[in-house]
Amino acid sequence: MLTQPKLIRSFLFVPGNKPTWIEKAIESKADALILDLEDSVPPAQKIEAREIVRTKLEWLAEQKQRVWVRINRSAHLYDFDDILAIVSPAVEGIVISKPCGPEDIHTVASMLAEAEFRAGVPIGHTQIIPLLETARSLQLAYEIAQHERVPAIVGATAKNADVARALKTVWSLEGRETQYLKSRVVMAARAAGKLPIGGVWQQIRDLDGLQVSSANDRQLGMSGELVLHPSNVEIVNRTYSPTEEEVAFYQGMVDALDKAQAEGRASCVYDGEHIDIAHVKTAREIIELSLSLNH
Repeated sequence: MLTQPKLIRSFLFVPGNKPTWIEKAIESKADALILDLEDSVPPAQKIEAREIVRTKLEWLAEQKQRVWVRINRSAHLYDFDDILAIVSPAVEGIVISKPCGPEDIHTVASMLAEAEFRAGVPIGHTQIIPLLETARSLQLAYEIAQHERVPAIVGATAKNADVARALKTVWSLEGRETQYLKSRVVMAARAAGKLPIGGVWQQIRDLDGLQVSSANDRQLGMSGELVLHPSNVEIVNRTYSPTEEEVAFYQGMVDALDKAQAEGRASCVYDGEHIDIAHVKTAREIIELSLSLNH
């Protein structure tokens, strides 16, 4: 089954051991939630969190909330008990941390197929989004993105977190130290026909910093990003959505070329710029994106 990526601008993490937080998270208007069974859950509460998440899935589906679950790694595999608990029609997919390479994706895909078979869920329903947090996974980003269960890959660069430790980078607001790796993730994802996801902003109360960071990721070609707090969702959604002014500009571009073509010309000058069919293709994509977000 070939994965067709569905846009995700904002991907909000919610600790799986916090049932009231899960319920309130839908108010954030995040495109998708990641119910977390991994780093945000204390070891002693892992089993409890798994059950909480399992019991919330049907309710979230009734609210038409897109849901993903980040599972744990076990000693030698990803946690099969996590997978068995959450695979259902209500779960769009799983998020996995620190894959070493494409072989981990193939292994998890086999585990998912077994869980889907046991649960009576169509084989291939559950997608996989890998967090590329190891040097090897970043090097093999394209190979990872090619898997049919993978709709997106994540090149997130939180301050002092796994990627920084793996690559020994030193964080800056401007993100110069991570431009290459993020661009590599964008190129790998786009080449495979998948979505590149960026982020993640840890200084959750610094909304001005978030705006700068999100704008930088968007400029590099990211289609969305991971979010750690509901208060950050609105800024991220806005960053990855065309503004009314942009839509009006690009609609004007389409109209200008339509007029030129009606007059027998293949190009024209619009707002001081030379444009032709290539520019209008971009314009139409942005207009279509805006329409899809408003319906």
